[in-house]
Amino acid sequence: EGIDTAAHKTAIEEGGKTIAVLGTPLDTCYPKENSKLQQEIIRDHLVISQFPLKSIVQRGNFPMRNRTMALISHATVIVEAGDTSGSLHQGWEALRLGRPLFILESIVNDKKLKCPQEMIKYGAIVLSTKDLKPVLDVLPASSDDSREESCCNSSIVLSLSLEFISSMYSSVLSTESFIL
Repeated sequence: EGIDTAAHKTAIEEGGKTIAVLGTPLDTCYPKENSKLQQEIIRDHLVISQFPLKSIVQRGNFPMRNRTMALISHATVIVEAGDTSGSLHQGWEALRLGRPLFILESIVNDKKLKCPQEMIKYGAIVLSTKDLKPVLDVLPASSDDSREESCCNSSIVLSLSLEFISSMYSSVLSTESFIL
């Protein structure tokens, strides 16, 4: 269910690794339908939570999670968002932390959204689905300095979501780690 679920499943199905940053304690699954997926990620990949076991899940947990994702990511890519979306919160955190923020062209061109234009004023970069080079340029290179090899062999932490992954993943981006 949802874009995060689809992105984690895509990474796993393509033979990659995935990292889940939870807005809940490790002993809680949200949404509940993702219990099997969360257990698979715990067993075979990595799950991170800053919330103590058995603690009560609160609405404020999710903006805190978005801040954590921005903090541990090399870059953030916003591919869908509403004006109150967690993606935008993470985008602002990425900018505040000096991390690259990319916003998909379709989001920037959405006249209903005001935040992308503001984010651009603070340094966000408009990203075309036809050209991923700007994102790849900010990722750390592997020891042989080959950007494509780095994307395939190193543990890259990059915030992405489903539309971006599904449109670009199979042909260009086969990283080992996604933070969602």
